[in-house]
Amino acid sequence: MNIKATSFFKNPTEDKAYFNNWVSKLEQLNKKKYSRIEIETSLGKTHVWGLNTDKKDAETLVIFPGARTTSLFWDFNNGLKPLEEKFRIFMVETNGLPNLSDGNTPDIKSLGFGEWASEVLSKLNISKAFIAGASFGGLICMKLSIVAPEKVKAAFLLNPGCLQPFSMSFKNLYYNLLPIISPKKKNVRTFLEKAIFCSPTHTISEQWMDMITEYEVFALTRYKDNTQKPYYMGEELKKVKTDIYLLEGDNDILFPFQTSIENAKKHIGTLKEVKVFENVGHGIEIYPKAMEFIAEKCKKYL
Repeated sequence: MNIKATSFFKNPTEDKAYFNNWVSKLEQLNKKKYSRIEIETSLGKTHVWGLNTDKKDAETLVIFPGARTTSLFWDFNNGLKPLEEKFRIFMVETNGLPNLSDGNTPDIKSLGFGEWASEVLSKLNISKAFIAGASFGGLICMKLSIVAPEKVKAAFLLNPGCLQPFSMSFKNLYYNLLPIISPKKKNVRTFLEKAIFCSPTHTISEQWMDMITEYEVFALTRYKDNTQKPYYMGEELKKVKTDIYLLEGDNDILFPFQTSIENAKKHIGTLKEVKVFENVGHGIEIYPKAMEFIAEKCKKYL
């Protein structure tokens, strides 16, 4: 696979130790341990977190995270509990994001990420699975659904970054650029409150807000991010042949929900259902009702 860009921690040994310590704190808060799986892929080492991985007879869910996040965000405050009871869950740390995977990435507009995702499933001995992705992860799901549809039972897209261009509204640009220009805790907190969450409907307790703020400051200051950002896949979406479920927050300022829904209906012939959650921001993977929706829809395939 051709490598387009490589991202990296500025001090790999020190920074990865910091990240592992952050994971330990998360495990303490959730009162659980995650399996740690390391596989070799065409993008180098790929790290995967697991829950119930020893339950070979259980259905499988594979998760792909959003940009500048870790897949562990999905289990903040045991958020995966509605799914954890019946699924073995693999939370993939996408290469090129601030995590324990190597930083190599293919050209975002190629099928490279789909080929890599298919490779990840093969290395994990997964023949077919439900897949879910938030933001950047939604694009990964679509690429995988084009490259290897036979491996996908159904795909769940949560405020995906592939159904329209990134919003250029003043409000969105202001809150997104604020922590990048000045990555102080105060600015990161403002970004999270205004762009990712939507109080009082879509929010988290103070200890979890501290956890996500800590991670974001770390990612912004310690990681050299050269990874290309998601793009509007347009006509390419017509190549998808797997069942697709679209979950949208009506307060997502990064990718406004109306346009995403319109484009999904226009281009995705296998779109099964659209679910809009009121007063929910971009970080929909940290919203209990979204996980409950996924759990409910998976039942029809079981």
